[in-house]
Amino acid sequence: MSAKTIIVFFNLKSTTDETQYLQWAKESDLPTVNKLSSVSSFEVFKGISMFGQDKPLPWDYFEIIQIDSEEAFLSDIQTQEMQKIVEQFQSFSEDAHFIITENILTA
Repeated sequence: MSAKTIIVFFNLKSTTDETQYLQWAKESDLPTVNKLSSVSSFEVFKGISMFGQDKPLPWDYFEIIQIDSEEAFLSDIQTQEMQKIVEQFQSFSEDAHFIITENILTA
């Protein structure tokens, strides 16, 4: 099994306070996901602009989750602690797309 990267594209709900989301991401989401045994790295990014284009971003936030395997990650996220994180993420976000990728140079 080769390592995979999950790229998550999402927006915040119109009812979400961005400051509250950012605090939750820093204090709960990032530390909890980063301590999972199947995760080697987890980062969250905010989109700034479309490179070379004057149009709005389709998504405002992006998560990059480096995992050892899909199976191990799926097992890790079944815990009560992670289910709470998933529920909280869903309460803040909408239009989330989770894409499993692999590095084409090492695949």
